Amino acid sequence: MSAIEETVTEAAAVEAVPKKAMTLGYGTSLAVLVLLIAVPLLVKNFIIFQLTMLLIYAVAVLALNILTGGSGQFSLGQSAFYAVGAYTSAILMEHGGINYALTLPVAGVICFGFGFLFGQPALRLSGVYLALATFALATAMPQLLKLGAFEYWTGGVQGLVVTKPDAPFGLPMSQDMWLYYFTLAISLAIYIFSVNLLRSRSGRAFMAIRDNEIAASAMGIDVALYKTLAFGVSAGITGVAGGLGAIAVQFVAPDSYTIALAISLFLGMVVGGVGWLPGSIVGSAFIIFVPNIAEGISKGLSGAVFGVLLFLVIFLVPHGARQGAIVVQHLIGKLRGN
Repeated sequence: MSAIEETVTEAAAVEAVPKKAMTLGYGTSLAVLVLLIAVPLLVKNFIIFQLTMLLIYAVAVLALNILTGGSGQFSLGQSAFYAVGAYTSAILMEHGGINYALTLPVAGVICFGFGFLFGQPALRLSGVYLALATFALATAMPQLLKLGAFEYWTGGVQGLVVTKPDAPFGLPMSQDMWLYYFTLAISLAIYIFSVNLLRSRSGRAFMAIRDNEIAASAMGIDVALYKTLAFGVSAGITGVAGGLGAIAVQFVAPDSYTIALAISLFLGMVVGGVGWLPGSIVGSAFIIFVPNIAEGISKGLSGAVFGVLLFLVIFLVPHGARQGAIVVQHLIGKLRGN
């Protein structure tokens, strides 16, 4: 066999890995789940609140990963879908008196429809042009929420205050702890759904479109349908994350959902590893805790310190947390071999 043939064979073998590498192994997944269940029992309520936000942002990053890592469509507009989901839950709870848990599927359905409709005109765009279109959506959303026509429902610039739920059935736990476990259950369900989606026929269609639209179309895949479906699914999951965020923070306001949030979610996806779903929680941890670390190093130059830390992460692990996981896996394999 020639050197060229060997290289081609090696490349094909590497390309066959992503389907299995999309998730963690069962043992590692179980260990992470046990850790997530046990940690709140050992820390204070403020840390529990931060962990709740970690899970919420992880869900939003995962949703973006389905869109970008799954179907290859870039979006800087996830903050808009997050805002719609947050306001949907807040309005239903405060104006409609609906139970907080029931508002989440409504937020998901509304955001799915919003994302699916937005995906229709976005079909004509790709690459940086699609990113700019979604950027415009994220920029416009806070201003739309301030309009006087919606002020009765949205509270205008003042926003809405949301009541944090108590633990049901008289369970002996704080509001923060109950909300954490509730969020963990929702996050786990969404994660399992996302994994199964990307392993399904629709997921394979997404990835075929990501790799080569022309080839996907030649294979009989309805490119327009699946691209808009990817937008809808991503927006729907982001809407659920937004609803959870509104319940956890107990407040929604237009200025909480600016383009800065969209960029943070995109950054979390890159740090976690594009196309690697478990990396969503790593990316979420980065966008929540690293700014605090940067501020601890230098309050006056926190932005500069954050930029340096981000540069180091991208320089050392350009493929995100997935690259680090592969290195650790190889090291464990070598140790077992010895």
